[in-house]
Amino acid sequence: MVQAAEQLIRERGHGATAFADVLERSAAPRGSVYFHFPGGKSQLVIEAAEAHAHRQVAYIDEVAGLAESPAEFVKMYLSAARDGMVASGYSRGCGITPLVVEDDGGTDGTAEAGRRAFAEMTGRLAFHLTAYGLERTAARELAEALLAAMEGALVTSRALRSPAPFDSASAVLAGFAAATPLANPYSNPYSD
Repeated sequence: MVQAAEQLIRERGHGATAFADVLERSAAPRGSVYFHFPGGKSQLVIEAAEAHAHRQVAYIDEVAGLAESPAEFVKMYLSAARDGMVASGYSRGCGITPLVVEDDGGTDGTAEAGRRAFAEMTGRLAFHLTAYGLERTAARELAEALLAAMEGALVTSRALRSPAPFDSASAVLAGFAAATPLANPYSNPYSD
């Protein structure tokens, strides 16, 4: 059910995702939703956002193990989002953004879950950029710009039905990453 909720949130947003839709997509029995999610829709949405963030962090770690430089890391990270958007027919977005942008100031914890998820992803990007040798402040700024560019590219690519926003973000940020001096040159422990 968590996976189905995540998929629906990426396609429709938080507000337009109902328990009935999650049950239909997951083929779960109706009674199971209240058993597994006694906190209601908020609990399900928070768990879906957390699952999305954990997968993103795992992907960030995977890319870091393959990339040989900060610029290559930037390109590979954005490339996967680009390819996913194109493969979806420009129908999916982020599984976290709707929790923040659709927040009505309520106390259900969904917006806070979104903030935590973005902080976790930004922190992991910065960690790897620092490991590549970027100075800590530069790594943090690039991580924030990279996540912001990816989120913006998800929206504009979907609106334009074109991968061009991802390509532009990749070119600009990879160029910035390549031009940023390394404080400590990186040696990828995963490469031969």
